[in-house]
Amino acid sequence: MVGWLQKIWYGGREYRWLLPLSGLYWVLLVLRRALYRTGIFSRRRVAAPVVIVGNITVGGTGKTPVTIWLAQELARRGFHPGIVSRGYGGSQSSSSMRVDAASDPVLVGDEPVLMAKRTACAVVVDADRARGAAKLVNDGADVILADDGLQHYRLQRDYEICVVDGVRGLGNRQLLPAGPLRETMDRLRSIDQMLVNGALEEDTDVQTVIEQNAIRFDLQATEVCRLNGSLTRPIDRFAGKTVHAVAAIGNPGRFFDSLRAHGMQPIEHAFPDHAHLRPRDLDFGDEFDILMTEKDAVKVMQAMPDNVWYVPVDLSMDSALSAAWLEQMVSRLKNESRFS
Repeated sequence: MVGWLQKIWYGGREYRWLLPLSGLYWVLLVLRRALYRTGIFSRRRVAAPVVIVGNITVGGTGKTPVTIWLAQELARRGFHPGIVSRGYGGSQSSSSMRVDAASDPVLVGDEPVLMAKRTACAVVVDADRARGAAKLVNDGADVILADDGLQHYRLQRDYEICVVDGVRGLGNRQLLPAGPLRETMDRLRSIDQMLVNGALEEDTDVQTVIEQNAIRFDLQATEVCRLNGSLTRPIDRFAGKTVHAVAAIGNPGRFFDSLRAHGMQPIEHAFPDHAHLRPRDLDFGDEFDILMTEKDAVKVMQAMPDNVWYVPVDLSMDSALSAAWLEQMVSRLKNESRFS
C-alpha cells in the first residue's frame, strides 16, 4: 500500500482522484490547529526548553540521526538532554517508559532503543509527548528533544527543526493521501531551522521554500559491524560484492543507494517501516552477506549467522555552519527563564 502511494507521491502518477480525501484531511488539519490555537485543546509547557525535530512529510528523512547528533552536541556543551519519542512500532503507549540500550524494541519501538544506544541520554517513550517530556525534566533533563514531534501540538515548543530529504523533497506537494505532506507547505515558513539530508536537487519543489534557511548534512557510513559480537570492517571491504540489503525504514531506497555508492550490488529486501525482523526474514538460502541498517539491527534479538552485518551512519555537517547554528540555538534556549 505504502509503495503504491509513494509511486503517486514521488513518481509522477495521477493523484487528482485522491484530492477529495486530501480536502477532508485539510479541513481536519485546520480544525485541529485552531482548537489548539484558541485553547479549546490544552497545551502543556514543561520546565525546560523544548526542541522539536520533525518533518512535514510521511516517511524517512533522517530525523533520528539528527536527534542523535543534536543530543551528542548538546551533551558536549555541558547540557543534560532528554529525548521523548512516540515509540512508533512499539506496543507501549499508555504511560511514560524509560528506554535504554537493552530495552525491547517490540515494546518501546526501534528508534528509541537506537537513540538510547547511541547517545547514553535519558530516553522516554510516551504517546503523550508532553507527559513524557515532564518525566524527563523530573529526572534531571535540562533540555528536551522531541523526536518526530512537529505535529504534536499539545507539547509547547521553543525551537522547531524540520528535516527534509534533499532528493525526494516534498514530492507532488499534496496533502495526504494524494501526496506525502502531513501539513501544508506554508508550515515551513514558521520553522526555526531547516536541515536538508543530502544534496538539494535543482528541480526539487522544496528548493525555493527552504534554500535561504537550510543547512545541508549527509549521513556517512565508514564501517560495517557484525551483528553477533564486536567485529567491524571498513565498508569498502564489501565493494564489488553481491549482498542482501535489508531495510525496514521509511525510505529504504536511500539505504540501498548508499550501498551501491560504496560499490556493492545489493539484492533489495524492503520491509514496512518499523517491521520486526524474524530469523526467517533473513533466510535467503545462500551465503551472501546480509547488510541492514542500524535501526533494524536493534530489533534482531536472536543470535544470527556470522554473515549478518549492520551499517551505522553518522551525521556530517559543515563544521563552521553547524557551530554557528548551535551557538545561535543554545543562546536562544538560554534566554528561556526555565533553563537552569
